[in-house]
Amino acid sequence: MDRLIEYVTHHPLLAGAALLALIIVISNEARLRATAFAAITSQELIRLMNQGALVLDIRKPEEFAKAHVNGAKQLPSDQILSAGENFKRFKEKPVVVIDESGSLSAAAVRQLNNQGFTKAFCLRGGFAAWRADNLPVAKA
Repeated sequence: MDRLIEYVTHHPLLAGAALLALIIVISNEARLRATAFAAITSQELIRLMNQGALVLDIRKPEEFAKAHVNGAKQLPSDQILSAGENFKRFKEKPVVVIDESGSLSAAAVRQLNNQGFTKAFCLRGGFAAWRADNLPVAKA
């Protein structure tokens, strides 16, 4: 312990950088664990859809028209804040949010959780993962 104190007093910048790196690693791990909790795979999405889950696609309307998960509803990402009013009956049912890569849908799931949706998930890897798994798509 004495050597640690001696090191810190002789090299405060290195000790500070090491402490900052530790904080960044811990916060990144916490963020990844929080988003992984709400992320599901394509196979889990199929299982939830068979149980009557609501699937919200927050991609742009033209992307949705080209191809989307069968049964998904297109919802512009800027309207996710009003989803609590529009989809009241799904607050206790599974709701899955899909975007192109899975990055924006995690934030949308957090917004849905704040609005009282107890079973909100995002598709891990987004619609790109759905296509990569060679699963069927619908076209508008």
